Amino acid sequence: MSTVNCLENNKSVQPETALPTSSVLPNMRRFCFSLVVVLAFLSLSTLARPFVLILTPEDHSDAGEQSSESAPDGGDTSDWDGFWNSEDELEPGSWVSILDPDLSPEPKTEDELVYYSGMTKMIAAASSGGPGVMEEAASEIEAAATAGNPRAQSALGFLYEMGMMRERKREKALMYHSFAADGGNTQSKMALAYIYSRQEMHDRALKLYSELAKIAVNSFLISKDLPVIEPVRLHNGAEENKDALRRARGEEDEDFQILKSQAQKGNATAMYKIGMFYYFGLRGLRRDSAKALSWFLKAVEKGEPRSMELLGKMYASGDGVERNYTKALEWLTLASQQLSSAYNGMGYLYVKGYGVEKNYTQAKEYFEKAADDEEASGYYNLGVMYLKGVRVKKDVKLATKYFIMASNNGLPKAFYQLAKMFHTGVGLKRNFLTATSLYKLVAEKGPWSSLSSWALDSYLKGDMGKAFLLYSRMAELGYEVAQSNAAWILDKYGEHSMCIGESGFCTVAERFQQVKSLWWQASEQGNEHGALMIGDAYYYGRGTKKDYARAAQAYMRARSQSNVQAMIKLGYMHEHGLGLPIDLHLARRYYEQALETDPTAKLPLTLALTNRNNTRGIEEGINSTQVDFCSCFQVNQWENYGII
Repeated sequence: MSTVNCLENNKSVQPETALPTSSVLPNMRRFCFSLVVVLAFLSLSTLARPFVLILTPEDHSDAGEQSSESAPDGGDTSDWDGFWNSEDELEPGSWVSILDPDLSPEPKTEDELVYYSGMTKMIAAASSGGPGVMEEAASEIEAAATAGNPRAQSALGFLYEMGMMRERKREKALMYHSFAADGGNTQSKMALAYIYSRQEMHDRALKLYSELAKIAVNSFLISKDLPVIEPVRLHNGAEENKDALRRARGEEDEDFQILKSQAQKGNATAMYKIGMFYYFGLRGLRRDSAKALSWFLKAVEKGEPRSMELLGKMYASGDGVERNYTKALEWLTLASQQLSSAYNGMGYLYVKGYGVEKNYTQAKEYFEKAADDEEASGYYNLGVMYLKGVRVKKDVKLATKYFIMASNNGLPKAFYQLAKMFHTGVGLKRNFLTATSLYKLVAEKGPWSSLSSWALDSYLKGDMGKAFLLYSRMAELGYEVAQSNAAWILDKYGEHSMCIGESGFCTVAERFQQVKSLWWQASEQGNEHGALMIGDAYYYGRGTKKDYARAAQAYMRARSQSNVQAMIKLGYMHEHGLGLPIDLHLARRYYEQALETDPTAKLPLTLALTNRNNTRGIEEGINSTQVDFCSCFQVNQWENYGII
């Protein structure tokens, strides 16, 4: 993992994306912290550029930083979140109950019955039913929406946004999402927050993302936070991301079978890993608390501490077992003898008084033990104590320090606290743009993100229509990876993507408009491949007429995100006057920039630059005695740069 070094004289590293950043360092002698947001939240990929947030002294707030007394009653402990029970409880709008029949509740009203019928048909239509079934689905969803069902209103907003059996009208999508959000639908709140952020309606985006981030934080675990499960990127540039897809095949994966064999032979670590895969729904497996419990119990018989810790969490939350705080503390105490992170769960129980008498002093001791071993949750919990003054002298600067340390270890809850500081101006100067960005990053870890695993499962099974539908829904909620994946499916599979338009299967023009919209949204969020793909579509006439001028505009955006292919194409277009004026000097500059960015391009670019240095060539163009630039790329296998 790379790090960001503290710079002398408070010089900060500037971000490479449009996301807002700020620079803040705790004003402590010879103490420097850097907050690298991307390391915790974004898939590290050349397709999504990171942004770096460094805190400098100027952004510290002087208001309310220190208090000489602790809160007499122990302080506000609301930042230690309650246990979560089910996804539907946290997200009254989840599609998972549609996708998994075992989780489908019994409809209580007529509009619920109509809604579930319509959604079931919509999923079936995406897989194989076609436009006729989708029209039936859309009609039933609209009927339920008209009756005031928030879930149906959210789904209808999606249909209008995508133009599925309805004219594509974003004002209607906005209207129905607003109705659904007013009814408590969290997916529509995500969609609205993303719309508002794109329209630079920052106050509205901030309000919604802060609410959604809080819901997301409430879904995290007490002792060891839920692993950040990023949606798998289906592609890596122009190629399918085969390694990532192989690792997501669940029980069919060869590595999983080997691990299971080791577990069956008595390997405690393998038992724990399998249990964790089932418990969190990792590596393409469906979340299964019963199977997880079985493997954890086998592992603890061999003294495996991580399984003890998770058993403590399961008993504390009543997840897969009957809730029992006494057993939770017993398992956490056993785990703490070998695993310092278990102290966080123990401290939590004492803070909340679950199964024990409230004891903030004891809780603080446990949190300190975890922090002494550089446990992120230990830093976080101490940060909350000092922020709130929970039986300690309130010290916002010290709290900020702990939250930054926890953030650098990838703890979402710590990012949430920093977002609140930027939002409220407590500890850090108000910066609504930075607060919104951090809230969004946390909100995207909420329970609604589970839709990505269903989309991936559909893709791996070859059900491209269903995969496209589910990724499109997540794309509407603002997930960059989903936007990229949905666009990739349309680009790669074309008519086999089962894309449904206003009156039937998508026309070529409708597919292009959807692809363009998805790639552009991904590009706005730092995906350099998105703008490149739009440029290629216009350059080669894929799904639309050739338009070199528009291609150049898209390539310029990709180039601003350090995309080497875009640099080379812009150079070539300036060299030959394709959509850009002939300018050999500027062409040379683009080639040189590409070479500086990607040294592997040295051979073809050196030949091209040599060609540019030939005086006769500059005056008369490429002649027969020179190495032709296009040919150079062909013979040196530079097809990936897509010049020809």
